[in-house]
Amino acid sequence: MMQVPSFILGAGSNILAEDAGFAGVVLHIATDRFDPRSDTVTAGAGLDFDQLIARTLDNGLTGLEFASGIPGTLGGALAGNAGCYGHEIGEFLEDALILHQDGTLEHTGPEGIGFGYRRTQLREDGGLILEATLRLHRRDVEKAALVRAEKIADRHAKHPVKTPSAGSWFRNLEADTSGGRRRPAGHFLELAGAKEMSEGNARVFAGHANMIINTGNATSSQIRALASRMHQAVLDKFGLELVEEVRHLGP
Repeated sequence: MMQVPSFILGAGSNILAEDAGFAGVVLHIATDRFDPRSDTVTAGAGLDFDQLIARTLDNGLTGLEFASGIPGTLGGALAGNAGCYGHEIGEFLEDALILHQDGTLEHTGPEGIGFGYRRTQLREDGGLILEATLRLHRRDVEKAALVRAEKIADRHAKHPVKTPSAGSWFRNLEADTSGGRRRPAGHFLELAGAKEMSEGNARVFAGHANMIINTGNATSSQIRALASRMHQAVLDKFGLELVEEVRHLGP
């Protein structure tokens, strides 16, 4: 039997589609269940992540406001263990319904997902999250709403929200001291001169050295060439090996 390549796509954030296209089946998860309980919410993997955050606050549940403004779906956020400001979505997972490649369904907790920094073992193994239950808190909703507004404003000020971009291109680096916070890749990219770099209509965003924007009709090959130059600049100046966070959809 011929094996047909497949790719699981949420909302398409953190993805670079190659110029040659994808010779396979792209599966889109569209489940948008939203079921709040006393201190949990069960939601479909296809639910817009930021919409999920807004709806949890509307229902008196707090905890996710730190991630306000992150694009994508709940499933994509969980599969990539999305995070910012010192938190990750994996911290909140209580249970997930998984579809394995052999067609079996399984409920699992965080231990079955294998959360890491901006990755999960589940995604690398080809498993698919269909829905998830997150454990949240019933705390000061007004304070949480202010945090949400602050994070959205910060994201709009620092990120190219109105220009095509795949988000942060490289993962932040490990802390240089035990227990410290990760070192921002953008810091080293900026010092290495990345903000002055471009390839055709692909260029590094002026407001954030770890983001590539498409200012016109940039091709994926131009974007990859630019990312390679950024990587090499940091390696040459600091001896640091940056690891890509963006996933590639192609042959």
